[in-house]
Amino acid sequence: MPAHEFGIMPETPKKHKRYDIYSPQKYNCITVDDRYILNIAESLRILKCYWHTLDRPENGLAYYGITLIPPESTKQFLEIISEKPELNDLASLLWEAVSSDKFVIHYGI
Repeated sequence: MPAHEFGIMPETPKKHKRYDIYSPQKYNCITVDDRYILNIAESLRILKCYWHTLDRPENGLAYYGITLIPPESTKQFLEIISEKPELNDLASLLWEAVSSDKFVIHYGI
């Protein structure tokens, strides 16, 4: 079953640094089944994010890559999933990131 992983970045990503290495253990990532992300993928396109580096702003998640989600977009993400009980673990992680003003890292499938 394909899955996505989400974790909180303890430090703000640095400009010109690439975040290409798959290291979910570094960020204590949680796993979210792909079917749940597919259900909201279109809604997530409004999120201002970065793909692999802060030098590459994009909208939405890098479905097959790595996304850096800034705190202001994390709040929007939370609103999108607020009525989805199957994403409660992800909502908890996003709340933690928002309350500590941290970026979230996403590893796509």
